[in-house]
Amino acid sequence: MQSATYRSLSRVPLLGIVLFTAMPALAQRQDEQFWFQANTNVPLAKDFRVTLEQIARFGDRQGGLYQSEVGALFGYRVAPGVEFGAGYRYVGMHNGNTARDEHRLRQQVIISRGRFTTRFRVDERFHPEGDEIGFRIRPLVRYNHPLSADRRLALFISHESFIMPNRTKWGQARGYDRMRNIVGLVLPVSREVSADIGYLNQYRPGRHGGRSQMDHALSIQLTINLKAVPKI
Repeated sequence: MQSATYRSLSRVPLLGIVLFTAMPALAQRQDEQFWFQANTNVPLAKDFRVTLEQIARFGDRQGGLYQSEVGALFGYRVAPGVEFGAGYRYVGMHNGNTARDEHRLRQQVIISRGRFTTRFRVDERFHPEGDEIGFRIRPLVRYNHPLSADRRLALFISHESFIMPNRTKWGQARGYDRMRNIVGLVLPVSREVSADIGYLNQYRPGRHGGRSQMDHALSIQLTINLKAVPKI
């Protein structure tokens, strides 16, 4: 039963790759971008940690830095390979990005089994132009293929979908919002630091008369794992 499930899951990222390689002919608008993210994992107790997150995204169409995000996510491991998380993120808009800054809450569950990792995340978006909450569902699946004996060097591929279950007066539209696919390498930088470097493709279908858009980005994500502070 499990092997059948993994075979089914393995088709999801592969399908994502096929889709985003076929999409350029359908996209009406494209952009070249650079995404950078740094995550610092700080252990607080056994099976309990906080991840400090910083994100910067740059794009040609919007004149450089167009979005920044800072936040924290608390994670608790409830079983081997299963972690529940909740946190907050502040999202700032810059330069040609005409959207307003947002506050976001998020909850998620991460399940890791062998080379596969799945994440189910729910965001609540709080907007300055209205008191309605915009909900967003973000399922993700990722496959890691080890390239070294210690498994620290690996090829990875991931697919994430963004689904809006409700609409708001301040601008969130209900429905399928975007897909985000990444293929790249996990590179060990040091014993505590690793880097995910890859090609990120994000496709947003045109809805309600708007134009579809495809973003091509160089994505770099640093993960820093701090050691637990010894008790005095």
